[in-house]
Amino acid sequence: MNIIVIGAGAWGTALAIGASGRHAVALWSRDATQTAAMQAQRENARYLPGIELPPALRLVTGPLAPLVAAADLVVVATPMAALRGLLTLLREVAVPVAWLCKGFEALPAQGAGPSDRPLNAATGLLAHEVCAEVAPGLQAGVLSGPSFALEVARGQPTALVAASIHAAVRDRLVAAFHSDHLRVYANDDIVGVEVGGAVKNVLAIATGLCDGLQLGLNARAALITRGLAEMTRLGLALGARADTFMGLSGLGDLVLTATGDLSRNRRVGLALAAGQTLPQAVAALGHVAEGVYCARTVVQRARQLGADMPISDCVVALLEGRLQPADVVATLMERDPKDETV
Repeated sequence: MNIIVIGAGAWGTALAIGASGRHAVALWSRDATQTAAMQAQRENARYLPGIELPPALRLVTGPLAPLVAAADLVVVATPMAALRGLLTLLREVAVPVAWLCKGFEALPAQGAGPSDRPLNAATGLLAHEVCAEVAPGLQAGVLSGPSFALEVARGQPTALVAASIHAAVRDRLVAAFHSDHLRVYANDDIVGVEVGGAVKNVLAIATGLCDGLQLGLNARAALITRGLAEMTRLGLALGARADTFMGLSGLGDLVLTATGDLSRNRRVGLALAAGQTLPQAVAALGHVAEGVYCARTVVQRARQLGADMPISDCVVALLEGRLQPADVVATLMERDPKDETV
């Protein structure tokens, strides 16, 4: 199988490494300097330092069209912010296309200039909704689940989920990436898989804050459990199946991102608890923390649908400076008693 992975960040590089032992894989970067450095060093020093790139993995840059034309599978491994433009470029592609990004498309800030979004679009979109707008003819889907790129690149055991309404996309993703160290499960509930991948990033900021404030393991368990309820409420309101949130892209990804030391979103919460400003916390990462950019959109979408998400509300208030770290705890603990339901 010929696979083109568009985007040489940590996650795209990790998947390309894993698949290159069984398939012909090209890893594309828009930055020719980065490509040249990776070729010379056989290492992605910026995103996966210390991980050797296999000899079979092709490192490419330049025009995408000829690479895509020769591919059996196109994988978009860019942040959410770049997805709309790439799917627009790929809208006539006949082979399956999958994205790796997790989150809602962030709304442009007020006064930030013109947007290519429709004028009536009041909230940010999930990736499959972006695809429906700009490339409705694509056979497309998402590869998601609990996964740190570094562990995948090292060949450590990992399980992912390939989600699409198209069986051909699910089958192609399983054939491309399922291996002796990477299990890929198929799921046709792309809404649920994408909601899980988006909301867990926001909840991980809250859990990092909890741990940074040394509130204890009881508080962490409560946040994760009630966060899962929030995630499920939003998913059901968007048409997802409840059982999806008990799987890899729901509970699995939430636990990993909320508790794992490699989680960028968790590290944002830890930094805010330590007194850093949001710009300081983000700058220290050196990578994108999707929860920071999509939190406001998650909350706006939830409000539009009438889905109660108090933890996510507090995260947004924290990121916007309307609440201080200690105030977040007080706000959540002072809520009225209620039944334990989704």
